[in-house]
Amino acid sequence: MPGLIERLRTWLTDVPPRVVDIAITVAVSAATVGPALVPSAQPWWVVALAVLASVPVLWRRRAPLVVTCVVGLAMTALVMWEKPMLPYGPLVGTYTIAALSPPLLRLAAVPVIGAGVYVSLALPHEGLDSYRVVGTAFVAAYALGTSTRARRARAAELAERALRLERERAIAAAHERARIARDMHDILTHSVGLIVVQAEAGPLMLQADPVRARAAFDAIADTGRGAIAQLRTLLGTMRSGQPGSREPQPGLAALPELLEQTGRSGLRVTLTSDGVPRSIPVEVDVAAYRIVQEALTNVLRHADARSARVRLRWTPGALAVEVADDGKGTDGKGTDGEGAGGEGHGLIGMRERAAACGGTLRAGRGEKGFVVAASLPVG
Repeated sequence: MPGLIERLRTWLTDVPPRVVDIAITVAVSAATVGPALVPSAQPWWVVALAVLASVPVLWRRRAPLVVTCVVGLAMTALVMWEKPMLPYGPLVGTYTIAALSPPLLRLAAVPVIGAGVYVSLALPHEGLDSYRVVGTAFVAAYALGTSTRARRARAAELAERALRLERERAIAAAHERARIARDMHDILTHSVGLIVVQAEAGPLMLQADPVRARAAFDAIADTGRGAIAQLRTLLGTMRSGQPGSREPQPGLAALPELLEQTGRSGLRVTLTSDGVPRSIPVEVDVAAYRIVQEALTNVLRHADARSARVRLRWTPGALAVEVADDGKGTDGKGTDGEGAGGEGHGLIGMRERAAACGGTLRAGRGEKGFVVAASLPVG
């Protein structure tokens, strides 16, 4: 039986409201007007009162209180002459007020309904049993309307929550795609940049310095293997669709290795640290590393610099990361079209990484070359 009721409720939910209102009006009219016509026709004004006590139910959603008052007054006048009958129209109106009306209207309708019920029973001098039956019917109608309103509000809340969760999942997926895109950009541009520099320098040193030439080709191989390993990790994360299972990404602890790898290209890179290092959130650790990596990549690709300086400055609330070079002061816009019409993807990605941690990043020409400076909160 509960399953049948639930299926019936689901079916009624799918039926258009206008169809439901027409069906209710037909049923109420048949129950109210029928006794005035069968078994014998009553005077026309009795039939008219019966119609007035039932047909306005069709407009119950538009004006619940007005419809309830109209059918209630007509029913009160009708029971003055006709034998006692259940007030179907006023009961439907009471249900509608409880189910659809705003709080203030519901509060104002309670005394009006109570007074109308009392008058309709007191004028024809009904007995105590009539008070009990009719009063119980109106209380039940109001309670049923309240229950319907609560169920509808709960359904709307669940639908809103489901929509909100869906949006949050979409936002999380978009953030994850953006993170993977930034990581792939950083890995590929840095690795390919080093490979290009080493590949251009290797042939020039084959005759003059075979040892350095071999070191350059070894560096190309090491860089390529490292890039492949990192890309496999990212692609594995994309296939699994489980961001939480991703491999640990490099952080500040991997900076010496990064600087050594970059130095093989002929760029002299120094690392200095001011203040007392301390434990920082993983996302800040990764962001700091990737910012340094991308900044050094831009130096290699665009700055025509001989040296670069990486500086970490620790303060109680933030970590300042600065990468400066002595090159020609390029802003990272290369000849490959990456920065055409604005900033290159590298600078945009660095700013996004800093912003994702609640930090800031600025980039521009310095005294000698180009400077990238980020401030990342570590509190």
